[in-house]
Amino acid sequence: MNRRAKRRLVGTAAGAAAVALGTIAGREAIRRERNRPDPEGVEALDERPGVQRWVRSFDGTELAVNVVGPEDGPTLVFVHGFGISMTAWHYQWKYFSSRYRCVLFDQRGHGMSEPAKEGDYSEEALGRDLRAVLDAEVAEGPAVVIGHSMGGMSVLALAHQHPEEFGGRIRGVVLANTAASDLVAAMAANLGATVATWLSVSIARLARHADRVAAIRSRAFAGEANLAYLIGRLTNFGPHASPALVEHVVGLAARTAPEVWSDLMASLVEMDLTEAIEQIRVPTLVLVGDVDRLTPPASALAIKHRLPDARMVVLEGAGHCAMLERHEQWNQVVGRFVGETLASAKPTPRRRSRRASSSAAS
Repeated sequence: MNRRAKRRLVGTAAGAAAVALGTIAGREAIRRERNRPDPEGVEALDERPGVQRWVRSFDGTELAVNVVGPEDGPTLVFVHGFGISMTAWHYQWKYFSSRYRCVLFDQRGHGMSEPAKEGDYSEEALGRDLRAVLDAEVAEGPAVVIGHSMGGMSVLALAHQHPEEFGGRIRGVVLANTAASDLVAAMAANLGATVATWLSVSIARLARHADRVAAIRSRAFAGEANLAYLIGRLTNFGPHASPALVEHVVGLAARTAPEVWSDLMASLVEMDLTEAIEQIRVPTLVLVGDVDRLTPPASALAIKHRLPDARMVVLEGAGHCAMLERHEQWNQVVGRFVGETLASAKPTPRRRSRRASSSAAS
């Protein structure tokens, strides 16, 4: 073997060793991060509150709904985001259920709710699901609807379909870490235009190949799922997030069906609900974390500017799941808004509830 070949061999070996060492070091860093002392680790984050019921939506999809709090109190309806479940509202139902009737539900294809009966994961379907839950569980107002990320988009879809609900049963809205359109543009501001364009094209392609989605997910969640943890940490949380909270969100994502990841994500990327914003003619609180990489403050500001009656709060050091990682501050801000909004709201005329037709489960 000549000198040049030897150098090449040594260089290749050194490079391979460096990659291996880097990979090992990265895994060790993630392992240390996941195992560090964490006060949130004692929380029963998977707990599903109160009494579970089932609500049948427009296409026959059965939605899991849980209700906790005083039956005669004003109602707060919590609508969760993509790839998680109602358990993401853990700190909210614990905080608010002593004063308010809290209604939480799993979006179609998430948590314990059924997959879409006819494969409909459009934003229109999400809006109709929210209406079905309101009809079953909120016979009369006043109610405040609180949507996080995709949940906020569900609220906007409802506003497009039924603007009369806002000022009727619904007397206030909280839009947390959400957007009305231009999700790719929002991601481009944080991830770079090239990455965002590649991501949008990839999502469109994956929507036609659920088997590829399943393969990618299996790799991400394989073994100790360090890759999934890292992605969840970077995309959903700020720099000082609790490992237990990251683990919870990653675990929920792992249990979400592949078709939800492909079909629903593609629908959200193509969504444009800008015109629906102005239909929300009730007091609205817009919340966002200053390090939210998915729906950044610019997206929140764009919504706020189009709302007839809105205020906006930016939570410092918080990422996309601000209701988890900054739950104390989040609850205080939302609590003040809800108190002020409901204090000036009068009961709406009683309307027939579909709760009697919903099957109850213990």
